[in-house]
Parts: sequence; C-alpha cells; structure tokens
Amino acid sequence: MSGPEPISLPNPPNDGITSLQYIDKTNSSSSQQLLASTSWDGALRLHDTSTKTHVTTHVMECGPLLSMTSPSSSSKVFTGGIDGSVRQFDIETSTASLIGMHGANSSGSSSDDVNKKVACSALSAIHDSSSLIASAGWDAKFHLWDVRCSTNNKHQPVMTLDLPGKAFGMDTSLDGSKVVVATSGRKNCFIDVRSSSLLAVTNTDKENSQQPPIANMILQRDSSLKYQTRCIKFFPSTQGIAIGSIEGRVAIEYLTDIGISNPDNKKKYAFKCHRVNDTIYPVNDIAFHPIYGTFATGGADGTVVTWDGNSKKKLASLAKLPTSIACLAFNRDGTELAMASSYTFEEGERDHPREEIYVREILEAEVKPKVVAK
Repeated sequence: MSGPEPISLPNPPNDGITSLQYIDKTNSSSSQQLLASTSWDGALRLHDTSTKTHVTTHVMECGPLLSMTSPSSSSKVFTGGIDGSVRQFDIETSTASLIGMHGANSSGSSSDDVNKKVACSALSAIHDSSSLIASAGWDAKFHLWDVRCSTNNKHQPVMTLDLPGKAFGMDTSLDGSKVVVATSGRKNCFIDVRSSSLLAVTNTDKENSQQPPIANMILQRDSSLKYQTRCIKFFPSTQGIAIGSIEGRVAIEYLTDIGISNPDNKKKYAFKCHRVNDTIYPVNDIAFHPIYGTFATGGADGTVVTWDGNSKKKLASLAKLPTSIACLAFNRDGTELAMASSYTFEEGERDHPREEIYVREILEAEVKPKVVAK
C-alpha cells in the first residue's frame, strides 16, 4: 500500500464515532476547511483539516449522537440524538437549538411509542433547499423539517411518513428530488420530495389548504443483499444506489422502476469486499467522489478501498487503520478523505484502540475511473 499517509487530528471523540462531514460554508473567503464529527459521547466536534487543528467541541445535551447533516453553503450543522431529537448548531454563533423530536406528537404515534426506540438514526439535507432537513428514526418514522421554525409549525415536521421498520441509513439525491431510507427487514424506501411546495405550505394559515404533499413514498423494495444494510448512498448522477451490508458486500442497483433513466441498460450486481481469509467484516460506510463518481468503502477490517462502479474494478487500497472504519467523507473537490477509526462492536465488547479521525490526501489515480477497452 503506497501513497500519502493518513494524518490523525487532535482531540478526537471519546466514544464511537457516528458521522463525518465537511462543512461547505457560505463564507468562501475563509481558508478553513471544516470537518464536523459526531459520536456516542454526545458531542459535535469541528476540526480545521487545512491546519490539522481542533476548532471547537459542543455537547448537544441529548445523549449520544447517531447522525448528522449540513446543507450546502451553510454554517449550520444538524444532529440526530438517541433521545429522538433533531438539533441545530450554528457555527457562526456557537449556539444550539431544538428543531424537533421523533416520537413526540408524531402522527400515528401511540402513547406506548413515545420515549421508546425513538432515536433519530439518520439525517440528510435536501440538496436544493437550504431550509429542508429529512430525518428518520428507530420509531419507523420519516420526517421533513422546515428549519426556519416559523411560529406556526415550530418543533413540528411539515411532513411525516411511516416506514416499514427502524431506519439504518438514509441519503438524498444531489438534485434534491429523491430520498432513500434503508430500514430493518432489508427494505429500501424511495421518497419523492417536492421542496418547491414547501414555501406555500409553511406560509399558509389555512388548515384545509389543497397544496400537494411535500413528500410521497413512491417505492418500497427489498435490498438485493441477503443481510442487514449498514449504509446506502445515491450515485451522484441519481441513476442508482450503492448499498453496504454487514456481510462484507456492496450492491449496485439501478432505479428505472421509479422513472430514473438507465441509458446504458446496466444490470444490478454485487461484489465481495472487506474480507480477510475466512473472516467477513461489515461495510460500514460508502462515500462517492464528488468529481469522478467513483466511491470509497470503509470496512470493519480497518481498511479503506476505492472502486469504479461502472467498470466493476478496484482502484486502490487507501489505508489500513488501527480498528474499524466507522465513517468516511470526501471534501468538496475530492482531494482529501476523512476517515473515522472507531470500533463498531462487530466482535462484541472487547478492548480496542481509541477513537481517531484521520485525513488523507487523495491522488487522482486513486479515484479516477478505469478506461474500459471497447
């Protein structure tokens, strides 16, 4: 394994790392390259990867943090807590506020559901909207939140949909029109989002307004993998999805059944990865390169590998870190990859290396697609 060495960042989380994301702040004059992380210690951390320094740590007052998202060109970070809360942290003012709760006054929730298995396990920003955040949780609910929190709908979602099981992962297409949620029972749920109708819904006081729904479940289907989904991501083109499972496999599936074109008529397939001899490790995260559309996988074997999904080829092995790769994130131009080295308990309770966040320079050859001979 050759190439640039991963560099660890100071003041890492004290417990399992759950998410990483580079922050694309509106203030482009700043030389900072901010990386946000969340963990089971309940804190949101910011590092500047350009200087390899710790910027701030903020305890979000909701117990362990399971998920995070930040809209493009925004100085705000949203976190999902084990208590079911969706909270906002404003980087500019270093203040946190509550957006809403899973399990609290959700439509269709019974008294037995409240405060029981309500953790907000997945968050995603709707890419064409700076004010719309999607959340999904262990309460088998999908919510859309207007983070402007007008007085009429404060702490209440603007849309709620039922899911077939606990949410294990979620992603939003880059065009902002689709959300996919992976749930228990190996179900993948595709949701059509019309954020253009959000303004009309939130600005009206008429309870019986005939505005069209902001979101609609358009498809539920089984994963092509036989074991529990650990992560799910849209292709940058939105033509397909990549799914990682606990059984060391990645599946590539296409979306013609929801009206998304597949010009080359490609077929779905799956491949094995993150296996050492007879030991099979979960695929904990998948991150697509923002320029080339290739992707990296992080496994519980502690390795990070890049792949060309179109040519079905492995590109490079990027790193072998001390313990499980819990999550990954490319920066905006794909020249840097952040990696969380954090034991994910695939082997149960045992001694393990401490949590670390590493960043590594990415070479073009490690992510550029293979040229397929005709």
